[in-house]
Amino acid sequence: MTTLSSNNDSVDLPTSQQFYINGCWTPPAVPASLPVVNPATEEVVAEVARGSAEDVDRAVAAARAAFPAWSARSVESRAQILGKIHALILERKEALAQALSLEMGAAISFARAMQVPLAAEHVRVARDLLSSYRFRTVEGGTAIEREPIGVCGLITPWNWPLYQITAKVAPAIAAGCTVVLKPSELSPLSALLFAQLLHDAGLPPGVFNLVNGSGPEVGAAIAAHPDIDMISITGSNRAGALVAQAAAPTVKRVTQELGGKSPNLLLPDADFAKAVPLGVMSAFRNVGQSCSAPTRMIVPRNRLAEVEALAAQTANALIVGDPQLEDTQLGPIANRAQFDRVQAMIEAGLDEGAKLLCGGPGRVPGFAKGFYTRPTVFSEVDSGMRIAQEEIFGPVLCIIAYDTVDEAVAIANDTVYGLGAHVQGQDLELARAVASRIRAGQVHLNYPAWNPMAPFGGYKRSGNGREYGLYGFEEYLETKAIVGFG
Repeated sequence: MTTLSSNNDSVDLPTSQQFYINGCWTPPAVPASLPVVNPATEEVVAEVARGSAEDVDRAVAAARAAFPAWSARSVESRAQILGKIHALILERKEALAQALSLEMGAAISFARAMQVPLAAEHVRVARDLLSSYRFRTVEGGTAIEREPIGVCGLITPWNWPLYQITAKVAPAIAAGCTVVLKPSELSPLSALLFAQLLHDAGLPPGVFNLVNGSGPEVGAAIAAHPDIDMISITGSNRAGALVAQAAAPTVKRVTQELGGKSPNLLLPDADFAKAVPLGVMSAFRNVGQSCSAPTRMIVPRNRLAEVEALAAQTANALIVGDPQLEDTQLGPIANRAQFDRVQAMIEAGLDEGAKLLCGGPGRVPGFAKGFYTRPTVFSEVDSGMRIAQEEIFGPVLCIIAYDTVDEAVAIANDTVYGLGAHVQGQDLELARAVASRIRAGQVHLNYPAWNPMAPFGGYKRSGNGREYGLYGFEEYLETKAIVGFG
């Protein structure tokens, strides 16, 4: 057991220098490590083992060997283990929340209220689906069987570390697949806790395997491996394209959840006093580090001044600070590279002539260390500006004005991305019609509650395939037709 601490953060890890392969903790084939930096202090708080292609080979071999027995295991047995995993996540929620705060700077209140509970929901949903899913249907003498696809390589990001892991691992093992997971090397601590949790839940050896490491080494080896049947990646467009290219020679299935530049379209009849503050909070949730964050607020031109005042007031009231303090709403950006990216994009907005309402470049006043970024709102943004077209992945909101609803829809669709979108309006019939015209995989009307059964994924360069609920579960299944079945 390894105890990590920095200021008020404390995390007990099973190990940080080993991988979880074939049911046990094992060192890397070639000793090497990667630093884990606490973004609140910029200090190295851990070293995790750095994997290689040889480590991936061992993990894939274990997953391949475990696949026949696990895929043949009864649905009831798989559901029972998923139930144990769900219970253990809730039982260990504080340790998981502390790990998330330490590794990526999540405000501890947000980690407790959102990051961990929503991760647990993916496991519950996968368990519950097994009780009703029909793996075989027969119609007209032909049987259609849905079978697990095989060994799955899962590559997850740093911004929602545990949440994205459970969104992939839970449906994969529920379907009867075995997996090799590569979590982000920038936020790997919660993944180590999760691996131990699966072990303690009684998951058989080889069903789940974890190899830490970089994308060019471990990620590329997973994508190209001939004994991996499917890849599921959440990450940047660049990473998604590289993985697809590496996977192409072996013709494996690749599902991708990539970038986004989601619009939040406020219709003329929206309740602006409610819709604007909620829009700012939605855009800045998780410090704006969400691929579906609605960072383009599209508003009627004749309400622009009102929107500007409400947005600036909301952003200026946000409490940015030490993620371990209970009243902190936004912690730091998760890592140095992303902090630099956000700063560069804020400067680009200024250079392009956007109107700065609040925030701006530089750290939050009072912080000499830590990647603390000022919540920033730009107005008078043109749809062609970089800040309106490129994913910033930080607390930066662009307000874009429109004159007609048709123009608003055109602005919403004026992006290479198509992951998420929001529409606000009191005329629900009109809001629904506008939602149908937006080219995105998921559209939210009037800030609804999160639905773990709603399929999530992108149009255009936001990826392909779907996650969550039934649609996410079926990504891990093959379809077999038995003709003449009877």
